[in-house]
Amino acid sequence: MSVEQFLALFAAMSLAILTPGPAIIAATQAAFQYGRSRAWPYALGLATGASLWCIFALLGLAVVFKLHPPLFVAMKIFGGFYLLWFAVVLWRASTQPIPEAADGASKGFWGGITLNLSNPKPALFYAAVILSIFPEAMSVDQKVVVYFTCLGTELFWYSLIAISMSTAVMRTRYFAAKLWIDRAAALAMGLLGLLLILHH
Repeated sequence: MSVEQFLALFAAMSLAILTPGPAIIAATQAAFQYGRSRAWPYALGLATGASLWCIFALLGLAVVFKLHPPLFVAMKIFGGFYLLWFAVVLWRASTQPIPEAADGASKGFWGGITLNLSNPKPALFYAAVILSIFPEAMSVDQKVVVYFTCLGTELFWYSLIAISMSTAVMRTRYFAAKLWIDRAAALAMGLLGLLLILHH
């Protein structure tokens, strides 16, 4: 295992994390609405949830999905409905003051884990990336190193989002256009949920 391989893993994961999706939308909304004190645990939950898919991939869950496609489809449908529910919560919260909106969707550590576990696609992504970058068989120690590299990358980006989007300037701009930002986020989340359900 070389430094170049780990740099390639970091680069591939960074591109995947920063591609607009449910986790990025949710992390940004948490930072806007609740500030750093609540966005940070949520970011930690998102990173932990995503890294669990890395563990599953290292343990061979992606192979199970490929051997049993109905299981993968069922998990995608379940995850899609979760995202649709999340979108409805965001839409309803758009007209509410922040303290009331905070009672809707969970924005804490467990909320972040739940959101990232609602989409099984990362298991296949991790499996594909890890196999392409580390084609040779890995020992348990090497798998542990790969896992913590993935977890560290997830933590870095989600923490950066939580910190940068929860600044006073960014939150002031959010509050000035809360209705439209929340509804745009709700529509995007709902669309992602529908795509997850319909695209098999």
